[in-house]
Amino acid sequence: MLDRLPRNIALFGAPVQEGAGKLGCKMGPDALRVADLPKELASLGHAVTDHGDLTPEPATGLTIPGAALNAEIITGWTRTLDKAAYGALAAGQLPIFLGGDHSLSMGSVSGAARFAAEAGRPLHVLWLDAHSDFNTPLTSPSGNMHGMPVAFFCGRPGMDGILPNDRPLVRPQDVSIYGARSIDHDERRALREAGVNVFDMRVIDERGTGSIMRDILDRVEAENAMLHVSFDVDFLDPDLAPGVGTAVRGGVTYREAHLVMEMLADRGVTTSLDLVELNPFLDDRGKSALLVVELIASLFGRQVFER
Repeated sequence: MLDRLPRNIALFGAPVQEGAGKLGCKMGPDALRVADLPKELASLGHAVTDHGDLTPEPATGLTIPGAALNAEIITGWTRTLDKAAYGALAAGQLPIFLGGDHSLSMGSVSGAARFAAEAGRPLHVLWLDAHSDFNTPLTSPSGNMHGMPVAFFCGRPGMDGILPNDRPLVRPQDVSIYGARSIDHDERRALREAGVNVFDMRVIDERGTGSIMRDILDRVEAENAMLHVSFDVDFLDPDLAPGVGTAVRGGVTYREAHLVMEMLADRGVTTSLDLVELNPFLDDRGKSALLVVELIASLFGRQVFER
């Protein structure tokens, strides 16, 4: 178990929207800053450094079979974010990536996996999302690359050349998708065959948040794994957080979301974090951004009553 307080937190804006089907996610990093995320984290005793917004590397000459919209700019973002995640972890920091659409996790998770491999530890990924994001350019109905990051960092075929093909990967059995309620037909088969852990809303309703999270976190601790948490705002029910481009009804409730964050805080095993798919253009007076900041404060130690 890691010490929960204080943490040395590095914030990186990743205003990428080219992986999504709707414009607006590039405003997400600024919305989270306006909602006082850095101040909230600092108020909990953490050392917080905001490194501003990153920019994608130039990337040309890429050939990807199938449908992968804006592949070159997403490749540039992936390479930039891979380096940022690896560099922050190597410096003893906990990186938080402020998105931006979910394609940014192609880079952030890959950089964390590279650092974990050098440290001799596995990397587990907790994917808080209404979607499984396990498509590839050969299976994606839309070609939008925000639906491909899990497939990418697990090494599914079809995206060669974005990062070195011999890079460290995340084992599919070390990925836990929590809150899923919209999975494409081909994704379902691929997820089953790969052995990804999928906790859809029916499983959550039947088993309960506490039971599932205990199992996930027990395994992380038992394996001395690093844990990357990737928080998509559409993980939440859209009545709570309307500021997303791919809203799906029946999502995680306010209390369920807080319990997930509080249990993560209790264990102190989170080593890197994404906050993605916040679209301020679709939000209601900052409602979604404010809720995300509140939840992340819970993840980093805010409690109603100290236990």
